[in-house]
Amino acid sequence: MRPEEASAEPPRWETIEELFGALESPLLTYALRLVEGPGVAEDVVQEAFMRLHAQFEQVREPRRWLYRTVHNLALNHRRRAERVVPLDPPTEDGAPAATDATDPQPLPDEQIVRLEGIGLVRLSLETLDDRSRELVRLKFSEDLSYKEISARTGLTVGNVGYLLHHALKAIAAELSKSGVVP
Repeated sequence: MRPEEASAEPPRWETIEELFGALESPLLTYALRLVEGPGVAEDVVQEAFMRLHAQFEQVREPRRWLYRTVHNLALNHRRRAERVVPLDPPTEDGAPAATDATDPQPLPDEQIVRLEGIGLVRLSLETLDDRSRELVRLKFSEDLSYKEISARTGLTVGNVGYLLHHALKAIAAELSKSGVVP
């Protein structure tokens, strides 16, 4: 090893987009080993990048910081998931207990509130540009993964995550203007 290599600093990314492009895939692979599915892994990685974005200038080693944050977020997710206790414990033979025979239909007041909420979300969607609106539709109406959206739109997986994050942030801002707390 040459002396100049021994003193070389770890790479310093100029922008969070460069960092995202370089580390998203390895972080997803890492997160998949810690959580139960690709959707949860994507959410964990996106949350880590959002947290980094908020303090990018203060973080000295963003790669190490991201891996530690993904690790902690994944463990937190697992802890929360393990705390969920089914309302109907299984019977002695392991089969689920009989379900309650109550009417599954929401009350009229609940239906009205739900429909008003849907209307407000639709109005806030109209404030987005066409591309962002399409990404939101693909993610939430067609339930596609970031990778599937990327294949369909020609955008990179990282760009899909970035654009969806900002679209959802814009929707949340519009909803809060209407008095709805997202």
